[in-house]
Amino acid sequence: MRNLKKKPIQIYIEPQQNDVLEVLSQKKGVSKAEIIRESLGKYLNDLPLEEDPAMELVGLGSSGRGDLSDQHDSYLTRYHSSKTK
Repeated sequence: MRNLKKKPIQIYIEPQQNDVLEVLSQKKGVSKAEIIRESLGKYLNDLPLEEDPAMELVGLGSSGRGDLSDQHDSYLTRYHSSKTK
């Protein structure tokens, strides 16, 4: 995610959380923002599968092909080749 442009966001945290962030920031030699981004990333990666918003995309379309999960690379290659000609 480091290549993506970061979006500014304003949050309010408890004074104790700020104190801990300050100590961790100095100890690790990184910004408080970096610690918050890292923590948020871990939280999002640990979401149960049923809570992942991306799972809502599963089953939205139908290809009519019974082997799509096994042959997706082949289908994508053929599709891309037909568009570049």
